[in-house]
Amino acid sequence: MDLEAFRWLLGSEGQRLLRRATEVHDAHAGDPVGAATALRRDGVPAEHAAAALTQVHLRGRAEAKFGADAARMYLTPEGLEQATRARVARHRAARMAAAAPASVLDVGCGVGGDLLELARAGLTVAGVDRDPLRVEVARANLAAFGLGGAVRVADAADLDVSGFGAVFADPARRTARGRVFDAEGWSPPWTFVLALLEGSACVKVAPGIPHALLPDGVEAEWVSDDGEVKEAALWSPRLATARRRATVIRGAGLATLTDEDDPGRDGAVRPLGGYLYEPDGAVVRAGLVTAVAARVGGGLLDEHIAYVTGDEPVPTPLARGYQVLEELPFREKPLRAALRARDVGRLTIKKRGVDVVPDRLRKRLGLSGEAEATLVLTRVAGRGTALLVRPL
Repeated sequence: MDLEAFRWLLGSEGQRLLRRATEVHDAHAGDPVGAATALRRDGVPAEHAAAALTQVHLRGRAEAKFGADAARMYLTPEGLEQATRARVARHRAARMAAAAPASVLDVGCGVGGDLLELARAGLTVAGVDRDPLRVEVARANLAAFGLGGAVRVADAADLDVSGFGAVFADPARRTARGRVFDAEGWSPPWTFVLALLEGSACVKVAPGIPHALLPDGVEAEWVSDDGEVKEAALWSPRLATARRRATVIRGAGLATLTDEDDPGRDGAVRPLGGYLYEPDGAVVRAGLVTAVAARVGGGLLDEHIAYVTGDEPVPTPLARGYQVLEELPFREKPLRAALRARDVGRLTIKKRGVDVVPDRLRKRLGLSGEAEATLVLTRVAGRGTALLVRPL
């Protein structure tokens, strides 16, 4: 979709076509050629039909990220892929609003997903992006929800950001050749990010960012949404409230844990208890597994593995809990015999710290019983261990 076609789509004729395209798309579900043909029969020019159907298709895909808002948003394929999931952006915007900056500049705003949440949080916002189409899309999204904010075409490297109370940046980490792993290859590059973090700024980065790369005084917050680690957010010293933080979003709930909750690893390993806890990925990335152990009154199964064990069932959104039913043989042949003796046919295999491919092992076990079970393969004090567990 080009800029001219998108601008036409925002006009009255374009809006009528967008409504018609939605009807046609729904009537021809799974048949994009049929939908396009139906619009062409109405006398719609090919470029306009393509622009409208692209928006309808992208809105459907965007529901997973934006929920009900997706039906009113404007998108590009790349912009949708790079956009932050709404619940994660909403949490970040709430943190930014709590700092009460006079204004926030979104550097590389894309289609405006973060701008929407920052504006909804009551902040005065502005966004810039190098791509004119993305700028037009972001501007249209603010207007679609009746939100204020200025958006214009600009290169982050050419900007003087000193006039803004805070800056948010989400450096592009993908090019036409694929994902960029070298931080200096990001756009804007790592050197620009470091300069931003000397002021009041929050920068979204990949969750796999090495701890050694983090500047002194910066808070790194790893965020997961419904069990999937989505990002790490770097908060400059002026906005930081901890050194490391794990934030876990599940449905409408949110739980957070920081390095101040972490008692450290001294004496953290203990014998297997009656319950096993699998810390959320954000907790693991933040290096706060021992903090979860303290929360549940337990300890680590092994010094180098992110499993926690305890003697009591303690509900927590920061980890998935299991009751330990029994310990089974770790070697494959006696393990198969033990599972068959328990009539297990449907087996969920979880593993940490052992060289096992669950799908391959499940196939080799050849189970055909009626019972369903969960098996955890890990190490306890350096020894391979198989635990039959029941999810809490």
